[in-house]
Amino acid sequence: MTLADCDRVAEIRVRGWQSAYQCLIPQSYLDGLSVAEDAERRRAHLTRGDGSKVDLVAEDAHGEVVAWACHGPYRDGEVRTSDAELYAIYVHPDHVGQGAGQALLAESVARCSAAGRDRLLLWVLKENSRARRFYERAGFHADGAEEPFEVEGVTVPEVRYARPLPH
Repeated sequence: MTLADCDRVAEIRVRGWQSAYQCLIPQSYLDGLSVAEDAERRRAHLTRGDGSKVDLVAEDAHGEVVAWACHGPYRDGEVRTSDAELYAIYVHPDHVGQGAGQALLAESVARCSAAGRDRLLLWVLKENSRARRFYERAGFHADGAEEPFEVEGVTVPEVRYARPLPH
């Protein structure tokens, strides 16, 4: 991902939230998401980041960015562990099911494995059955960890998924 990709990645992330989390997260929160604010956070992250997070994009045959993923060290509160974490993966709603998400996930797995990480972990909304099936098809499994995610006073449970990485 480059600075030039930030606006499109922000659009993908916001539209992805609005599509994937409809009926799972309060609609007022989803309606209030701002592409412009998200793009500014992406630019700040790229220019001020410490290099521990890796942002990847997938393009269609015409060179348009259609998906984005981000991974780095696993976050256990403020502590970073030796495991890797998939922080985010979003496909523009118009391109879901066309392979971009699978390609980004495979690339993240390959990079985390090459970096010597033992496992790749991620958090997914407990009720997001589509995402859970996607991760399960890619070899991830729920490992029993759960934590609440609060949005506008509503608790939305998340479950952690894990996948061992080949070396």
